[in-house]
Amino acid sequence: MHAITIEQPGGPEALVWAEVPDPVAGEGEVLVEVVASAVNRADVLQRQGFYDPPPGASPHPGLECSGRIVELGPGVSGWAVGDEVCALLSGGGYAQRVAVPAGQLLPVPEGVDLVTAAALPEVVATVWSNVFMVAGLRPGETLLVHGGSSGIGTMAIQLGKAVGARVAVTAGGKEKLARCAELGADVLIDYREQDFVEELRSATGGAGADVILDIMGAKYLARNLDALATNGRLAVIGLQGGVKAELDLRTLLAKRAAITATSLRARPLEEKAAIVAAVREHVWPLIAAGRVHPVVHATYPIAQAPEAHRVLEASTHVGKLLLTL
Repeated sequence: MHAITIEQPGGPEALVWAEVPDPVAGEGEVLVEVVASAVNRADVLQRQGFYDPPPGASPHPGLECSGRIVELGPGVSGWAVGDEVCALLSGGGYAQRVAVPAGQLLPVPEGVDLVTAAALPEVVATVWSNVFMVAGLRPGETLLVHGGSSGIGTMAIQLGKAVGARVAVTAGGKEKLARCAELGADVLIDYREQDFVEELRSATGGAGADVILDIMGAKYLARNLDALATNGRLAVIGLQGGVKAELDLRTLLAKRAAITATSLRARPLEEKAAIVAAVREHVWPLIAAGRVHPVVHATYPIAQAPEAHRVLEASTHVGKLLLTL
């Protein structure tokens, strides 16, 4: 088969479509013929040499895909050859075929076409596991989403609103904020021109956010704590703003706040399966009802993966970038 390979870490030109060995469906796995994949920040980091796949995972980039099952491995039940699916991956989505643990498969949700379904697994699993399973966002609470126009952000806005939360977002520029508002965001903060701590305090009567979903890491740590409400929960899922920062524990103690930091890719199979099962139970009905939908900025043929990476790094997009085979 063919896949996007990375022979040497580097810029987008390091992504090369080449012939590679066929994957094999092992115990508890299925083989999926890929129709589409999606571009994530983790793919960029892998291309640059900063984020190696976990042991045993495909060496090729791609953390999600959609396609059709072409083979069942030993011990797999509940799925059949020909089923249209989307899947959460540890790697290998930028390829013609990929082996997927059965617990990380999802049926294509009602009302979504097979290509667009590739935009769902990574963002939905990330948002649901962090905002709801870990941080426990509840109806009536305030959720602050950093990077509201990103793939993660556009999904977090919709899911927050779907459960009855008030959603605040940061994004760069009026156009991106307008798109966030269309998705339901209540409080719009231009991080280029406004202080999100002050804007959030003003919008909440001084209370702050009950849950913050953060992609920045070190750069925003102190300000995120200032922005948290009493008993607030900060969920860190990205390190775009660095990895090291000082933390004043007095603020954390005074607010009785909690900080969690998770990555999805390297979690054990049983944890990923539990997240995927929760997504299917709680989010898939919302998609079928039209209350939540994937936001796709653009779709590129797989050979144009370098261009898709350039667009992602330039941050000119809103929502997801897809690759089709």
